[in-house]
Amino acid sequence: MRLRDNPIIEVSRKLDCTPEQAWALVTDIALPTRADGELVGVEWLDDADAVAVGARFAGHNRNEVLGEWTTTSVVTEVEDGRRWVWSVGTDDAEPWALWGFEVDPAREGVVVRQWGRFGPGDSPLRGMIAAQPEKEARIIAGRMAVWQAGMEANLAALAAALD
Repeated sequence: MRLRDNPIIEVSRKLDCTPEQAWALVTDIALPTRADGELVGVEWLDDADAVAVGARFAGHNRNEVLGEWTTTSVVTEVEDGRRWVWSVGTDDAEPWALWGFEVDPAREGVVVRQWGRFGPGDSPLRGMIAAQPEKEARIIAGRMAVWQAGMEANLAALAAALD
């Protein structure tokens, strides 16, 4: 596995709710702070207050191995009621990562997907790999496992919010 291939991780879950209910939940940027994961705080920037193309938000993260850090994200795509995508990092042209939520109607309820793609940007992850290139695949696999666990926790929090 190589970072230059921009690996993607995705999780999905069927929820017993309407697409509108799911959309309201996945567009709450604070949702992941209520789940078990790295994101521990978030706030809108520049007077933004909702998911819209160009809206920015800060994410405060914590990890036992990596410590604490803050990122700036920009909403890059919105298909209202269906999909939203945000880039993370300091350069919109080459973000550290892209993340997204998608809501698809199902026969009964909806399927919600959260996905993340490692970006080409000059991220701290790129620096870790540069310092230990022989461990690139292990470093990426480790980050993907963290991302997957966080996404699964986010979707569990969505399901819990509907109960």
